[in-house]
Amino acid sequence: MLVVRVELHSAITRHTTEIARMIIANDGTGDSTRGNYWARAAKGETPENMLPAAIMHASRKLRHVEVKDYPRYSKHVWNLVARVLAAMKYK
Repeated sequence: MLVVRVELHSAITRHTTEIARMIIANDGTGDSTRGNYWARAAKGETPENMLPAAIMHASRKLRHVEVKDYPRYSKHVWNLVARVLAAMKYK
């Protein structure tokens, strides 16, 4: 499972606020070279000890997509993140 966090670091207060989080997980299908993934984006801060359950709750979900037939090892992980964001229609 990959966790992508977006944090705002205030230069004035020195306070850090999590403003978004996304989970990308292998769905268990595919093969050794091509993988299939699901992803969910959530709004707001998610406590670390509640990560999977909290982001999966319907009240927090923003977008949910699947990425099929992704080349596991021939592309960098940021390419997977970019593909997920594109599938979620973030531009």
